[in-house]
Amino acid sequence: MSSKKGDGVLGVLLVEDNPGDVRLVREGLRDTKAHTALNVVMDGEDAMRFLRRQGRYAGARRPDLIVLDLNLPKKDGREVLAEIKHDEALRSIPVIVLTTSDAEDDIHRAYELNASCYLTKPMDLERFLGLVKSVADFWLTIVKLPEKGDT
Repeated sequence: MSSKKGDGVLGVLLVEDNPGDVRLVREGLRDTKAHTALNVVMDGEDAMRFLRRQGRYAGARRPDLIVLDLNLPKKDGREVLAEIKHDEALRSIPVIVLTTSDAEDDIHRAYELNASCYLTKPMDLERFLGLVKSVADFWLTIVKLPEKGDT
């Protein structure tokens, strides 16, 4: 069972520019056993500012899990994933790639960059919600996540 940090809430950072997908992820998380705090950023640059606690994100908590789309404005998800996994302070955070792409090149590249897993967004609403719930139940209630270096 994943250990709950500090206040018993597990932090999830969703990096997603599609408001409809944000809503579905939010709904899917609501139906899980885990107590989560969802933070959402809409582009890759904001994702890195959030993770590095820069600017308006200075008080942000380090997330326990990152859910990352590949197709983002300003800095795409591949670049974000590379930066996360090359940063000593961030690399231990699991990164779930959740994207519309099922291209073999994208899948291979994500795993080369040390993504924790790669999932293609289902087009069907119920399947999308079920996927989010399954991912959250697994990553936030079953998996033992690393302790945060600082909260």
